[in-house]
Amino acid sequence: MKKFIWIIVGIAIVGLVVFKLASNKKITENKVYQFDKEKPISVNVDTIHLEFINEKGNFTGTFEPNKEVKLSAETQGKINSILVDVGDIVQQGQTLIQLDNSLLKLQLQTIEVQIEGLQDDVKRYTILTEADAVQGVQLEKAKLGLKSAKVQRATIQEQINKTTIKAPFSGVVTAKLSEIGAFAAPGVPLLQITDLNSLKFTVNVAENNLNQFKPSEQYTISADVFPAISLLGKITMIGSKSNMGNSFPVQFRVENTKQLDIKAGMFGKVKVSNSQTEKGFLIPSSAILNNDEKTQVYIIENGKAMLKTIKTSQNIGNKTVVKDGLQEGDEIVISGFINLFNGANVALIKN
Repeated sequence: MKKFIWIIVGIAIVGLVVFKLASNKKITENKVYQFDKEKPISVNVDTIHLEFINEKGNFTGTFEPNKEVKLSAETQGKINSILVDVGDIVQQGQTLIQLDNSLLKLQLQTIEVQIEGLQDDVKRYTILTEADAVQGVQLEKAKLGLKSAKVQRATIQEQINKTTIKAPFSGVVTAKLSEIGAFAAPGVPLLQITDLNSLKFTVNVAENNLNQFKPSEQYTISADVFPAISLLGKITMIGSKSNMGNSFPVQFRVENTKQLDIKAGMFGKVKVSNSQTEKGFLIPSSAILNNDEKTQVYIIENGKAMLKTIKTSQNIGNKTVVKDGLQEGDEIVISGFINLFNGANVALIKN
């Protein structure tokens, strides 16, 4: 009797476990999404048409100073005074640094005295030569001595002039590299002057876009931090050799604002608009799929999404120019790719 009871209990337990497992399976199946391939998938589509391709784009680049130089002395000497500081605007020819020239001035005074004496000798020997009191060779020696002294005076005067360091062009002092009392020598930088009145703006352009830049045309350029300020830039150079990134430098000459708002090193953009009479298909770049090195899009055929291989030529903003694979009036899927597959039934949402 007890054995029979245990058999019944065992059967009941097994039945309960089977019932629980079946119940859990049903609950799990209800929770898990079961994809129905026959159920239409909602997608956004757009009908393409031939349209004029107006190529517009922005190219990012950087501003650089038109001229920049680190000034050094042409002669040795102690720095007596520095008349400017970092940030000062200077004009061409303005005195910036004065070196000690006291010894040179004493040498100049000495040679001046010698010249006065030689000039008197020339006058004296001229009178005596005319009276045949002395030989003419003495007059010639006096004249040669006077010429030599004048050359020495000019040399010393030039050395004195070089102790005054002046601005070679108008600009801004962007670096002060020495102080009063320091020793200046040729090749030792003392000040840095940067010309910001006009700037260079350089962009790196891929070879497919080089035809958008013409040396004879002007382009609108703006700095990223001053988008409201429009500057006109004229191309001064188009690179003849690509750089490490296989792009070509294109350089513009830009006049700065009166307040010199644009600084060297700022980022900016040049706007390019190249109108063309050619027609083509423009589709959103987000509609393109890259599968196994193929460029494809979904087009709608008889209510189904079908993959179509296309050929593209270039990107214009967030759109792509299609040169082969599509026909006017084709409907392409532009969004709603979740669960989409080749031949899927679709419910169209047209833009």
